[in-house]
Amino acid sequence: MSDVHHISSQHLSLQQIETIITRKHTLALSQEAEERIRHCHAYLHRKIAASDKSIYGINTGFGSLYKKQISPENLEQLQRNLMMSHACGMGEEVPAEVVKLMLLLKIQSLAYGHSGVQLQTVKRLIDFYNRDIYPIVYQQGSLGASGDLAPLAHLCLPLLGLGEVYYQGYRLESRHVLEMFSWEPIALQAKEGLALLNGTQFMSAYGVYCLLQANRLSRAADVVGALSLDAFDGRIEPFNHLIHQVRPHRGQLQTAEAFRNLLQGSELIQQHKQHVQDPYSFRCIPQVHGASKDAIRYAEEVFLTEVNSVTDNPNIFPDADEIISGGNFHGQPLALALDFLAIALAELGSISERRTYQLISGTRGLPDFLVAEPGLNSGFMITQYTAASIVSQNKQLCTPASIDTIPSSNGQEDHVSMGANAATKLYKVVQNVERLLAIELFNAAQALEFRRPKRTAPVLEKLVADFRNHVPFVSTDRVMRPDMEASVGFLRTYNLSAPIAAD
Repeated sequence: MSDVHHISSQHLSLQQIETIITRKHTLALSQEAEERIRHCHAYLHRKIAASDKSIYGINTGFGSLYKKQISPENLEQLQRNLMMSHACGMGEEVPAEVVKLMLLLKIQSLAYGHSGVQLQTVKRLIDFYNRDIYPIVYQQGSLGASGDLAPLAHLCLPLLGLGEVYYQGYRLESRHVLEMFSWEPIALQAKEGLALLNGTQFMSAYGVYCLLQANRLSRAADVVGALSLDAFDGRIEPFNHLIHQVRPHRGQLQTAEAFRNLLQGSELIQQHKQHVQDPYSFRCIPQVHGASKDAIRYAEEVFLTEVNSVTDNPNIFPDADEIISGGNFHGQPLALALDFLAIALAELGSISERRTYQLISGTRGLPDFLVAEPGLNSGFMITQYTAASIVSQNKQLCTPASIDTIPSSNGQEDHVSMGANAATKLYKVVQNVERLLAIELFNAAQALEFRRPKRTAPVLEKLVADFRNHVPFVSTDRVMRPDMEASVGFLRTYNLSAPIAAD
């Protein structure tokens, strides 16, 4: 039986989210969260009954239709209409791992008790999460400002028995899944549709997923880079602590220390060198990898604030007797961080491709294209072409989305973040960087064999030995794609944390 994570007012950390997802914890509301949700819902309905005052999105239209007041008997229909009319997503489907995070983060945001939803609405979202019922959500449609309206509409349509879901590998109409579990569709009450659709959970879920991958890829870049450095017969001096103490950027210090630990005990790094300097792609690893580490850290701070926030509108404050319409749904903080994170990760891929290029270039005593009888064999020549192609695509994907805005809703929503496009672009960059590091690992492991009988550091020798269980040495030309895919799979699943821990 899986562990239970109780949703409460305590902040979620990135590590907690990773544990909840990877260890398949089920969710439940804490008693405190249930009381907050009930308290806010009851306050809202007392407020509506006691006044005929216009309250945005509760008894008015939405966006530029805010001037249209809605009669009490139509408030529930207003919310249902909102949900249906906003389900305008297009394009590719959002991956299941991101949809699961969207559910988790939407539940967390509603549980703070400032959204006015029914308790049963939140519990039904928890049922979807716990039973691995994944609403089908589309990548295109959000401007990243009035909340992630279209994606969240698709996420929450199944509450009403509308839209489609994936369940146990099958694509089903959601009404059939409700019937399977004898669940009645949720009858939305005042403000509920707005609470479900306003919010940044599409951007946030992509951001959290990509941050988890970013930390893994940052570690991988160090480990693979260290193997390449040794296979290239590189120098250790650029990683000396004295250099970095006089320019003490945190990520730079951390990277240099990681390389010193990784290369401890290497025969290759200690041998006499004929050259006095290495190319920048080796010599400047602490500065480049380190800058990306610092950018990842900044993005993590932004997203941890966001996932522990209330991002719908209006916000309800029962204890202060206030219902306030504002702009907590605006994705600008996320859009900037998503663009920055994409650039930082793309740089890890860019410098990785340069190291791959150096390894196949026939210098430092290595054969051309890392193969015997070059000419008859092309060896690793085209692996670098593929890497160069991916790096070029990353450059295009890293054009910032956050610098764009297109006014919407008749000019009422006149500045938007475009953070949703930043999020989906970042997801592609993450996949590309993983491929680039896998290509470098494939080349570095091959290059190391030409240094035998000398050995690299014990932690790197273990890495290569484990890698060889998946990808054998290339003695003569063969179809390379299966090896490259196997390298990606190895990098994705291999535990890279232990080798770079400080002594």
